Amino acid sequence: MLVRAKKSLGQNFLIDENILKEIVNLGNIDSKSQVIEIGPGTGNLTKEIVKKNPKDLILIEKDRFLIDKLNSQFSDKAKIINSDFLELKNHLNFNNTIIFGNLPYNVSTQILTKLINLNKTNNNFLKLILMFQKEVADRIIAKPNTNNYGRLSIISQWKLDIEKLKDINENCFRPKPKVKSTILIFKPKNNFFKIKNSKNLEHVTNIFFSLRRKMIKKPLSILFGNYDLVSKKLNLNINDRPQKLSPLKFYEICREYERSIN
Repeated sequence: MLVRAKKSLGQNFLIDENILKEIVNLGNIDSKSQVIEIGPGTGNLTKEIVKKNPKDLILIEKDRFLIDKLNSQFSDKAKIINSDFLELKNHLNFNNTIIFGNLPYNVSTQILTKLINLNKTNNNFLKLILMFQKEVADRIIAKPNTNNYGRLSIISQWKLDIEKLKDINENCFRPKPKVKSTILIFKPKNNFFKIKNSKNLEHVTNIFFSLRRKMIKKPLSILFGNYDLVSKKLNLNINDRPQKLSPLKFYEICREYERSIN
């Protein structure tokens, strides 16, 4: 039965068998593996995961119609949850889990942010293997002083080492999207800069990059009454623009901000 993709859910189903196999092979799945797939859709990637015989497989799918299709194929091989991942209340154990996702374009950054915030010292996933719209992936992996560098780069690179595997042509999907996609692999950093609340990093970067054409004196003055002391302490040039600062500098600024509000 032909399944029609829903534009409202940002659905584009990956159908290229070679790409599907390549993605699953990146997981190095064996009989001890715990695997979660976010948005399995029509189950094309799921079929390849099942062939690897993981110990546990959880599928999280929002579309009720697709749930019926997934149940008919995989109910004896996976736990299938009908839920929007962003609204999921279940306390899933992400520890030592491999997470796959061909993420809907319209909520991909929100899903990534949630995964970053879920990743804690005592609940580390092994790796994320995620597909994004190429434009979003370019922002995730961007380096300082480049056009794509911004909030998403800084937040993504905080807890995770990120590797780009490859770009995927539009013809590999049904329906065919208007843009290329990119596969990224994320692995937790053994040591990451300690910030008390990720919301504070989101707030700090939002202040800076809403004023990205301004010198950093302006956002610093919004965040700190004593911005001149903070700039000296962190060795900041207040005439620089936000895109020139490294991710580490933003983490240091966030730490100072947390100290100032406590």
